[in-house]
Amino acid sequence: MTLSRQGGFRPIGQILAHDVLPALQGARRLPLRVSCLGRISPDDAEAPREQCFSLGEVTCAEAAMRLAAQLVSKGDYPGAVALSDFQPRLAVIEDRAHGLVLAGAIRAGVILWQPPVASDAEARRILTEASGLRGQAFAAEGRWDPNVARTLRDRASLLEARLVDPFWREEAAALLSLPQAA
Repeated sequence: MTLSRQGGFRPIGQILAHDVLPALQGARRLPLRVSCLGRISPDDAEAPREQCFSLGEVTCAEAAMRLAAQLVSKGDYPGAVALSDFQPRLAVIEDRAHGLVLAGAIRAGVILWQPPVASDAEARRILTEASGLRGQAFAAEGRWDPNVARTLRDRASLLEARLVDPFWREEAAALLSLPQAA
């Protein structure tokens, strides 16, 4: 008589490897931090400077996306209340280890989430392209062309928003493929 493994039973090693350990690893990366990166343009002759404001912490990526979308649509940036000249640029979701979960450009109160890279090779290509843009921005600064430099740095930041931590790539891609509520 032979035993068939076609029933609903799996070996304990398989359960540990496929179910328990990934859940524990994910729990170590929580909570997720939601932030907003933007520019503050002082009234004096200073150049605009980058500022990051924390929007909150949550325990799952979907809740982080909802929190970011809700606050951005209202223009509610805790900590930036006293700064009427704050111009938001990017919404960022990071895990406890500062791994990028998801990021997107803020345009007219809407977050345009950037699709995560699909592979390490694509990540290397994006890093090379972003580095080239930052080099061009540095050269533009040397030519006293701050507007071109700022535009190039913004393009590099938007590319780098796709550099999602490998742990989160699959989940981030799945979240972006879901239909969003209006």
